[in-house]
Amino acid sequence: MMDAAHIVRKAFAPVSDAIQAGRIPGGVLAVFTNEGDRAIISEGQAQTVPSARSMHDDTWFDLASLTKVIFTTPKILSLAVDGHIDLDTPLISLLPDLRQYDANAWERKVTFRQCLGHQTPFPAVEPIYTYGRDPELLRAFILQCEWRHGSPVYSDINFILLGFALERFYGCSLREIELPRGFSFSADPMKSAATEDCTWRHKVMCGEVHDDNCYALEGAGHAGLFGTANAVLDFAADLMRDAHSPAVKLMRTPLSETRAHGFERPHAGWSGGDNCSTNTIGHTGFTGTGLWVDFDAGLSWTLLTNRVHPTRHFDSGIAQLRRAVGDLVTSS
Repeated sequence: MMDAAHIVRKAFAPVSDAIQAGRIPGGVLAVFTNEGDRAIISEGQAQTVPSARSMHDDTWFDLASLTKVIFTTPKILSLAVDGHIDLDTPLISLLPDLRQYDANAWERKVTFRQCLGHQTPFPAVEPIYTYGRDPELLRAFILQCEWRHGSPVYSDINFILLGFALERFYGCSLREIELPRGFSFSADPMKSAATEDCTWRHKVMCGEVHDDNCYALEGAGHAGLFGTANAVLDFAADLMRDAHSPAVKLMRTPLSETRAHGFERPHAGWSGGDNCSTNTIGHTGFTGTGLWVDFDAGLSWTLLTNRVHPTRHFDSGIAQLRRAVGDLVTSS
């Protein structure tokens, strides 16, 4: 295997091209090998409007749905490994008031494992933030709503409910629960990559969560985490080191053709590219972030971009960019 510095220089080429073409403001790519070799590279702008700031290796990012796998999944799996919950029991073991007015509601039968693998009938998206500004009332709404029953799809509601379960177990808000080292639920705006010029908050989001529903709930299990590329790689290094621990084994255990517990696994067209081993897990975030860990190759990488800055309503080509970077990383 090439050294990490060579890999990161080679794999950054399509990121640099995307920046020069104006498809993304900036990006950071970091690579780690199981030999402890690490390299990082950054380019472009952390913010372009209303003023410009440069991107740096230590820029903080709104990690969006990487929250699901860096925070929520490990916490839920830790509860299972320690015997506090059974992954195959319904969420009502911690959320007894879920659809409490209908004992036969399908939502009361949904299990922790099904939520981790996005194997539930919840809708893909729901503008919960449009239903009010009181986070406690929004929590009550989510718990009592008669949700549309559809085919299993990737749904934030799965992890919103897992976040509620964590709050009930720990007896505090998610923002009071201990985080992995190097992460936070907010960041210094002057050290952060900006996200969207929000149409309903009327400002450019920077150091404050981009996800509308997470913002309205004042913390949720599907989004909200901030961190740097080095923090994300530290988390990946821990996964590689603890590859045979019960929790990480579960993260690698398939639940479907495309998903494991929390993480996504390689399949045709997936974000990690075509060269990953079958023993790879990864996940992406809406703001333009991603993390991938190939246990067979002893290789992990994170690509962090601010592709939604200043707007999400633009074809940044992020899906193709992630795959191109993954192919270059793993071909090394």
